[in-house]
Amino acid sequence: MNDRRRTPTEALALLGVAWRGVTWTIPSVKRELRGWRERALCIPDPALRADALETLRREHMNAHGAALFAVLPRTRSRPLLRLLVAFQVALDYLDTVTERPALDERAHGDRLHRALVDALDPNATPTDYYDERPWEDDGGYLRGLVETCRRECAALPGYSTVRPYALSAASDLSVQVLNHLTHPAERDAAIRAWADGEGRRDSELQWFERAGAASSTLGIYALLAIAAASQLRANQIRAVDAAYRPTVCLLCTLMDSLADYEEDRATGVHSYVARYGDAVVAIERISALVPRALAEVRRLPSGPRHAVIVNGMVAMYLSKQGPRSALLRESSRQIRMRVDWMAAVAMPVTRIMERRRARSTRGREPQNTE
Repeated sequence: MNDRRRTPTEALALLGVAWRGVTWTIPSVKRELRGWRERALCIPDPALRADALETLRREHMNAHGAALFAVLPRTRSRPLLRLLVAFQVALDYLDTVTERPALDERAHGDRLHRALVDALDPNATPTDYYDERPWEDDGGYLRGLVETCRRECAALPGYSTVRPYALSAASDLSVQVLNHLTHPAERDAAIRAWADGEGRRDSELQWFERAGAASSTLGIYALLAIAAASQLRANQIRAVDAAYRPTVCLLCTLMDSLADYEEDRATGVHSYVARYGDAVVAIERISALVPRALAEVRRLPSGPRHAVIVNGMVAMYLSKQGPRSALLRESSRQIRMRVDWMAAVAMPVTRIMERRRARSTRGREPQNTE
């Protein structure tokens, strides 16, 4: 479909996404997050309680981003929305907890992140995710997130069909544990070993790009969204999985890394963008992925709505507040030349939302009662 024919279709899709978001998705996500905050307030361990509350405060927009995939089905699916929010809350919580010091960082992180695989497997038997640190007690908070995901997976009519693909993507998320390893040499060697082993499926990518693509959850969310349908064809599932993994997922990871580039460089945190070694190469790579990702999702059923999501993701990262290095400014300029009208429309809106969020959270500390 050429651009002239595509624009009216995608304009209608954008209006549909916006309408469902305002009338249902956004209020529902806020309600779900309030419920998880109430659960977090009951965590016995003060450090874990602080981690959970601070993560919910700082990363709540991630849940809204995940829930955007609830617009893909033709009709509203409350199990899907609850699943998307609970999985993202679990992911953000684990991302925070695994940054805390541990005697065996990798073993601790691997055990915790096992929860993300169990969350998408209604047939699994949940384990003790804290057995590497048995003195920690979250009062069932993580187990509650896992059980909610498992219950809502079982409620999706087509989940049994997408389950193998979703579990494969969730297993790949274990690479996130490696991103948090303290020692750079150990971290780099571990990520490369993972990419050369588990990530070898995407052989056309550089080794760190394979790891970066595996670090994103967008492919999982797209699969969960189509599972809301009762009748799914195998080729449809494969097409969605192939469109998001690796192209859309890699773009998401690189955009996130780009937005945090200055902060990561100052703190020594692992940066996928820095892996390119040359700013020009990094900018060109990210810029080239934008039209490629859009082209791939537009070929899918409900392609216009997939395109809305990808454009919204790009706009969100381009509008992110924070220190803007020369790399970020030049990257933003180059990427804006590659995005289409939807991202251009979404950028000022997301910039306003980001500023409002920053003002609303500035100076606020999570309630943490002993």
